[in-house]
Amino acid sequence: MKISLFAVVCLISNVVFSQVSANLLADNSNTTKTDLLFTNASISKSTIDANGYDFEVLDAGVNTKYSEIGSGFFRNKLIMVSSKKLGGLAKIDPNTNEAFKELFCLDLSEHGTLSAPLLFSRILNTNASEDQLTFSPDQKTVYFTRSSKEKSLEFKLYKAELEDDSHGNWINKELLNINKNGISIETPFLSPKGDKLYFSSNMPGSIGGYDIYVSNVNADGTLSDPKNLGHSINTTSDEKYPSLSKDGKYLYFSSKGHQNIGGYDLFVSRILTDSYKAPRNMGNTINTSYDEIAYFLAAKNKGYVSSNKPNGKGSFDIYTAVNTEIIQSVEGEAIDLVTKIRLPNTLVILKDKDNIEIARELTNASGAYKFDNVVPFETYTLETYKDGFKDGSFEFLADRGFNSTYKKHLELNTTKPVIAKVNDELRIVLENIYFDFAKYSIKEESTISLDKIIKVLNENPKIKLAINAHTDSRGKDSYNLKLSNKRAASALSYLVKKGISKSRLTSKGFGETNLLIDCKTQSCSDEEHQSNRRIEFVILK
Repeated sequence: MKISLFAVVCLISNVVFSQVSANLLADNSNTTKTDLLFTNASISKSTIDANGYDFEVLDAGVNTKYSEIGSGFFRNKLIMVSSKKLGGLAKIDPNTNEAFKELFCLDLSEHGTLSAPLLFSRILNTNASEDQLTFSPDQKTVYFTRSSKEKSLEFKLYKAELEDDSHGNWINKELLNINKNGISIETPFLSPKGDKLYFSSNMPGSIGGYDIYVSNVNADGTLSDPKNLGHSINTTSDEKYPSLSKDGKYLYFSSKGHQNIGGYDLFVSRILTDSYKAPRNMGNTINTSYDEIAYFLAAKNKGYVSSNKPNGKGSFDIYTAVNTEIIQSVEGEAIDLVTKIRLPNTLVILKDKDNIEIARELTNASGAYKFDNVVPFETYTLETYKDGFKDGSFEFLADRGFNSTYKKHLELNTTKPVIAKVNDELRIVLENIYFDFAKYSIKEESTISLDKIIKVLNENPKIKLAINAHTDSRGKDSYNLKLSNKRAASALSYLVKKGISKSRLTSKGFGETNLLIDCKTQSCSDEEHQSNRRIEFVILK
């Protein structure tokens, strides 16, 4: 059924939406928290510190003596719910002593400032009271809430579609299947993928008065049975105004519970695979002892929040909230667990709580690594991979709310050498013995590998070894032959110094005569040349 069109003031703009809009709506939110469960007691503003945030909160410049509350974004516009009177015929809601609410829109400038509000759409605005709404990713479907004048505090959830002719006609309005008599469904927010609808409701089974729920959006547009987000998010107090980051990793909401300064505070929770991380109060640079609600991000560190704190113009006002990003990093060294020798060329991978890779790098010549991708109050895992060592996994918590560098040394445990047949030879098989290009001195990290050979020889006193050294194909044949002889001799000398009888050892260089990778006829990487520079430990019969 098509809804009649009374007026469409600012639903569809004649201006082509620019990259400015895309930039403003980009959301790479980076907020998380330690796994602490808080009580529902309000505490002083000084007790909750900045908590990993540094907001500058400014009047958005569009507020009046009436109530203004943000409701997310539609294209290059901020949608606002307001009780602004429209002429002298505005009816007063006896529950709020203000006019029944309607939807307005405000254009966003390149710098995020807001234009004067215009009526959003007479198709969605009625003589009842409209409240929060949310749009599908393609912005062709709107989910909105509306109450009757008789029951102005009981909201129902509707859906409508944007007609293809782009004249601003919202058609096929329907009351959604999850509505029930006597309950209120409020503050909906659709996930970035459009597959989940979050909302607040006082339906039976709620932990408090109002809890946050989520429903899956089915292929036919219906909603699955609502699921309460549980005790991690909901308390015996009220929770409302859910919103998500653009990547869908973080849930923002307002709560009168948890660790709270007063009234509604803003909280953030990391969305895990099958649960929600304990919420973190977003700190005293944005929260007050009054109500902070309806937090929506417009850019990475810039959003809008509504508050009824003193010195505003109306009961609720809209404020811009610009966060100075906290910069944190983690750095350290990969070292051998026993000898504490630093380990170059160790692959270190940084992963988040969901086991998603954030970054990776190889340790440098000093065994050092550093990642500048750390977010306050997030739990991370550092995974290590190096030939000759067991794969490592090291967890750490970014437990500071200010610019910080965390130190995390990664102690790797060696693997055992294996005696096995290779090319019809019985060998002690282990990781490569490393040499710098054109050098024959053994690198410090390779003494760890040679110590493994010593352990095998001590445990098997009858074994005799041939130490065979090979070079890469760069340089003259004669030079490489001499170099390989020196490298084999260096390995033999180390073993003898460590107590192995010289009578059990022989050494020989083969130069570039037995390459593992043919780098003479093809171009090779430094890693492939390094593979050709090797020592083999052959057990003599």
